[in-house]
Formats: sequence, C-alpha cells, structure tokens
Amino acid sequence: MAKQASSKGAAPKAAPAAKAKAAAPSTVTVKQIAAELAEKHDMPKRQVEAIVNDLGDAFAAHLKKGNKIRYSGIGVLEVRSRAARTGRNPATGAEIQIPASKKIAFRPAKELKEAI
Repeated sequence: MAKQASSKGAAPKAAPAAKAKAAAPSTVTVKQIAAELAEKHDMPKRQVEAIVNDLGDAFAAHLKKGNKIRYSGIGVLEVRSRAARTGRNPATGAEIQIPASKKIAFRPAKELKEAI
C-alpha cells in the first residue's frame, strides 16, 4: 500500500522551468559563423572556416606579443597586467596572496554598443 500525502501542508507544485525563466541566449560557434560567411560570399565552407580559424590564431599570436588589436566596428582587444595582491579565502576568511597575472581585456567599439 502506498501512502498518500495529505492536502494539508503540502507545497503547491512549482511552475515548469520553461515558463518561469526567460529563454537563454544561444551560443554561436565558429562553424556557424563560417557557414553564414560562406553562403554570403559564395565560397566553400571549409575555406571560410580555415580563414576564420587562422584569424583567431593571428589574434592570439599578436596578443601574446603584447600588441593591441583594433577590429573596426567591433572593438579593441589588449593584454593587461594585473599586479600581485592580497585577497581573502571566502570560505575561511584567511588572507591569501594572489600572484601577478595577465588578462585579455575587450573594449567594445561605439558602433557595437549602439547596435546592441
């Protein structure tokens, strides 16, 4: 015999997650962008995909050298240095030393900001 929960004190059923949350933005891959560009410029997908991948490799190489990359209409990518600093472990509150590091910073172009 299965026990049935009484209606008193029972929590109401939660609404389905799909209705409660707004639709999450989708992720676009390099292959999808390459396919769009290939169709737009009437070129083979593989060739465009190779070009897009090479563009990414070129960006990485220039950033590694410390160069800024200005991509017209998109923005500027650059490497910024972060100094060593003292932080806190959120779980214990103990002080920890955070080493110096480098990070990639992106500053969007005015055209991109206005488009969004």
